[in-house]
Amino acid sequence: MRGFEFAELKAFAAVVERKSFARAAEHLGLSPSALSQTIRQLEARIGTRLLNRTTRSVAPSASGEQLYGRIAPLFREMDAAVAEASEAAGQTTGTLRINTLGIAARTIIAPRLSRFHQAYPDVVLDIVVDDALADIVVGRFDAGIRVGGRVEKDMIAVRLTPDLDMVAVASPGYLAARGTPRTPADLHSHACINWRLQMYGRHYHWEFEKKGQRLDVAVDGPVVTNHADIGVAAALNGLGIAYHFERDGVGELLAQGRLIQVLADWSISRPGLFLYYPNRQHRPALLSAFIDCLLDKDLEAAPRRPQIA
Repeated sequence: MRGFEFAELKAFAAVVERKSFARAAEHLGLSPSALSQTIRQLEARIGTRLLNRTTRSVAPSASGEQLYGRIAPLFREMDAAVAEASEAAGQTTGTLRINTLGIAARTIIAPRLSRFHQAYPDVVLDIVVDDALADIVVGRFDAGIRVGGRVEKDMIAVRLTPDLDMVAVASPGYLAARGTPRTPADLHSHACINWRLQMYGRHYHWEFEKKGQRLDVAVDGPVVTNHADIGVAAALNGLGIAYHFERDGVGELLAQGRLIQVLADWSISRPGLFLYYPNRQHRPALLSAFIDCLLDKDLEAAPRRPQIA
C-alpha cells in the first residue's frame, strides 16, 4: 500500500469514529478543507460514496460501513504493535483514548490529570466525555468508564469506586411551594428534571426500593437533559426535583443546605464506576499506568520524602 492510500484510509476512519470533519481534522492535525479533499480523493479512487454528509452530521454510507468494518481492526492491531514496541524499548509514550461518563471525568480523572502528566509528560490523554454509552471498540478507544451494570460482558473491568448512592433532591424553595413527596408515586404530581438515555432514545425511569419493594417511576417536568450539571442547576433554581449520583457534587450541596434530599427511605445504590477494556491477552503498559493513577496506586509506589522536624 502506498503512503497516500494509507493516509486516506486513516483519515476516513478518523471521520467515522469522531462523526465530525472538524474533530477528525483536529485529531489528524489537518485543516477541515484538507481533510475533505482527502476523503474526496479516496471516494474517487474507490469509485463510491463512503460518507453521507449534511450541514449538521456525517455518517458512513453502506459502502463506508463495510470498508470501516474491515480496516478498523487492522488499525487497532497496528496501534497495539506500536505500543508494544515502545514498551519493549522502555518508553511510555503515545496517545491513550478514554471514553468516560461525565461523573467519572469530573470526580476521578480531572483531579489526577496533573499528576499523570507529570509522571508521563510524553503521553497524550484523549478523553471523550460521553454519557451515551458508546461502543469503545468501534470508536477505537483504549478503555471506557461506566457504571458497573452497564459494562459489556466480554470486557475486562476494573472497579474504580464503591457503589454509588442515588438521591432525589430539590431546593428548599421548591419544596416550600410544592410540598415534599412521601412516596415515589407522589412524584407524578411534581415537576421533575428528566434524564435522557441517549442509547435507548427514552427518558430514564427513576429507581426506588424499600423493604424489598422496587419501583421504576416515569416522571415529567420542565427540563430534559443528558448532562448532570444542567439537572443540578435546574434543581438549585427551583425548577423541580432532580435524581442524581450523590457523589457527583450533590453531596456538597446537601451539606450546604442548598438542596434537600427527598424520599431518602426509598433511595438505592448503583454499582460503582468501572474502567473496562477489550478482553485481550496483553494490557498495554500505558493503560496500566493510567489505571494505577486512577486508583492512586502510583502514590503508594512513590518514595516518601523525609520529614524535617
